[in-house]
Order: sequence, then structure tokens, then C-alpha cells
Amino acid sequence: MASSRVKKSTIVRAKFVRTGFGLLERVAPALGGRLALRIWCTPRHARPSAAPQPGVRHLVPLHGSTVLAETWGSGGPVVYLVHGWGGHRNQLGRFVAPLVAAGYQVVAFDALSHGESGPGTLGRRATLPEFADALTAVVAEFGPAHGIVAHSMGATATALAVLDGLSATRLAFIAPMADPMAQTHLFARFLGFGDRVHRAFIARLEKVAGRAMSSFDIPSRATGQTLPPLLVVHDERDREVGHVNGEALASAWPDAKLVSTNGLGHHRILTDADVLHEVVTFVTAPTPAVPC
Repeated sequence: MASSRVKKSTIVRAKFVRTGFGLLERVAPALGGRLALRIWCTPRHARPSAAPQPGVRHLVPLHGSTVLAETWGSGGPVVYLVHGWGGHRNQLGRFVAPLVAAGYQVVAFDALSHGESGPGTLGRRATLPEFADALTAVVAEFGPAHGIVAHSMGATATALAVLDGLSATRLAFIAPMADPMAQTHLFARFLGFGDRVHRAFIARLEKVAGRAMSSFDIPSRATGQTLPPLLVVHDERDREVGHVNGEALASAWPDAKLVSTNGLGHHRILTDADVLHEVVTFVTAPTPAVPC
């Protein structure tokens, strides 16, 4: 009975929001764009879970705030774990033990406005460039990235950082978003606004991000570049970030392999034993020597 009441309440709120945005589309698109930006930049936080094994905690300064990082192992090449939008560092915790056992140091962190990290420049809201900046700051703190394993929007942020100059030997993206601009149109349909609010929303988003939306189109930017080898793992039934994103990214990246799963969705894919094995095997594989 309680579940039924919650479902009805959610439907009522959704109708109210869509009606409101429909009105703003007609009479106040600038206000609609401002409200859309607020919703877009506000993460829906996943409930934090405990790490499989506690690591050593560190605070890394960034933009006048702090990023909470956690490390496991020591002395070996470094592999970084990057959570997705609304996530936290322990979501990729299953990767820690096998990577440490293979001789790697593992570093995971909470992006600004996520988990135990401090707020970003927008308070408890966040932006994709801040995600990328957090990764870059953590790599500067703990050393060159042999590998980066990233999920969802964290994969997009990782790709953005790499395309902007961050060095890494191997990358593994799980359920990546290929182009956030395409996602903004799905967002518009979900909230019920049209082109006028969408234009105002994108203008504000670009101003906050400090760069054009075209710079986030990872497949377009990756085409023809010299980039590290990439493994893309994506579920064919992912309802949050469609499988087409993984296909597009793997097709455009110069040295990429796509592994498709079926039935794991957007989050269970992070705990699947076969996915874990595939990713760890790829990240720890010997790097071929470059001919002289």
C-alpha cells in the first residue's frame, strides 16, 4: 500500500513538473533554462556503501575545496577508479583486491559535490569539467595513470581529461556516455520543455562549464587522435545510458574493443564477475613495446 502511494505521488510530481516546464516554454524560456540547469547539475546521490577493504584516506585540494581520495597497495603502477554521476568511490570497490593482488596501487576518489568530497563551485551541484578536473588533480597527487577504470559519466569525464592532455596507458569505460549533448534532448523530453527552454538551458550550461557543448562530444573529438587503448563494456539493456553510447565511443576511438553484456543494466554491471575479470585482464595486460 505504501509503495502504491509513493508511486502515485511520483507520478503527480512528474506531471506537475512537465506542466510547469510546458508553461515556461511558452512564457518564460529564460527562467525555464535556469531551472533546467539547476536540475541537470544536481546529482541524485546513491547511498554510500562501505569499501570491501579500508584504504588510506587523503585530501586533495581543488578549486578551493577538497577531494577525498582513498588508496590501496603501494609501489606499483597506479590504476584510478572513477565513479559516475551521483555515485561514490566505493561503487568500483570490487576492482580493488584483484588489482592490488596483481601488484598495482589503486586510487579511488569522490568527485566534488559527491560522497565525502567538498562542494564544487556551484555548491552541492556539479559539472562535467569539475569531474575531469578532480581526476587530473588526483593523478597529479599520486602519480601517472597506468590505467583508469571509469563508470558512466565518470567515463565521459575521463575521456574529456585524456583528450585535454591527461596521460594514461590503458582505459576501461563501463557504460560510458558518449555525448552529453544528446542526453540533454532526452532530458528535455523527460521534463517536457521544447526548443526555447532548451536553447536557454544550453547557453547557461556552456557558461557554467566554461566551454562549448561540442567539446564534450567524445566520439567526434577522438576520431583521428593518438589515444591509449580502450576497453568499453556496456549492457544492451542499459536504460540509463543506452548501449548506442558504448557503440559510438568504441567505433570512434582509434584503438578500442567493445564488450556487450545483456541483462546487467547500468549498475549491476559493476559487480558482475565476468565484467570484473574482463576489465582487470585488460588493464593489467602487458603494453606492447613501441618499435624503434
